[in-house]
Amino acid sequence: MKKYDVYGIGNALVDLELKVNDQFLYDHKVQKGLMTLVDEDTQFRLIGAINEQETERKSGGSAANTVIAVSQFGGNSFYSCKVANDEFGDFYLKDMNDAGVKTNLDNAEREAGVTGKCLVMITPDADRTMNTFLGATTNLSTSEVDENAIKDAKFVYLEGYLTASPTGLEAMKLAKKIAEENGVKTSITLSDPSIVQAFREKFVEVIGASVDLLFCNEEEAMAYTETSDVLAAREALKKEAKQFVITQGENGAIIFDGDTFIDIEPYNTKAIDTNGAGDMFAGAFLYGITNGMPMAAAGKLASMAASKVVSQFGPRLPWHDAQQVLKSLK
Repeated sequence: MKKYDVYGIGNALVDLELKVNDQFLYDHKVQKGLMTLVDEDTQFRLIGAINEQETERKSGGSAANTVIAVSQFGGNSFYSCKVANDEFGDFYLKDMNDAGVKTNLDNAEREAGVTGKCLVMITPDADRTMNTFLGATTNLSTSEVDENAIKDAKFVYLEGYLTASPTGLEAMKLAKKIAEENGVKTSITLSDPSIVQAFREKFVEVIGASVDLLFCNEEEAMAYTETSDVLAAREALKKEAKQFVITQGENGAIIFDGDTFIDIEPYNTKAIDTNGAGDMFAGAFLYGITNGMPMAAAGKLASMAASKVVSQFGPRLPWHDAQQVLKSLK
């Protein structure tokens, strides 16, 4: 009996979410809809330029949001990451524990430095633009990989953003190697179109046509396969992963189960914040398939959960909402 449904490894960032308009992004030369790495001064300058708003801090990072979702649905998850020995690092550790996620930080001595932060800017069209200062997570390395936790998991989930860091890339490779040597299934998310375009060769090194499950959206799928439409991309992905999921926003999702394609219908919703939609989809889907659901049912759960999360601000559902989604499908 495995202790964890999902072992995740990825960036540890404290999310700070604020509302802006398109003019603000234009005036400050911020690329809309993408994740951009910035230095700490740039991040503070942007925060200062935004009118005073109440901000809710959350422990984040793409893969962190996914393993938290697994926990919210009733699964067990573990997260390997890196934060500094500062106030934001204290907050991150407590928030992950409160979410029911075990981490490598629980008994670790944290280094001095600055914990990473992600400024999430939401425009009126519900699009999310992220400016990220990685801080301590820049140095995430093989030291943060927990071999015992991997061996005790059903799935390893690798965050694609780590390809931007040489030490992060090595951590991804090691986690995947340990998993494969111990019969643990592997999964990866392509994370963001700009990351795929900039670090495609690094993704190829990790995926190596042997990953069990790949998550991406349409734009990421086309960027990785170097194709111009989703139909060509999904055919090309058959050579890259044993199974995969392509999310399509308001059009639902496509699942390849290793033999056939399964179309997942969307749920009607009014989107006000798309931040975390893909992370939530991956978390709900992984919870489903590690807890006895067929892929079609897990896709339905993931689609409903994603529709709920985009109808509110923030990348997480309240625990009772996640449980309600689960109950409604049962």
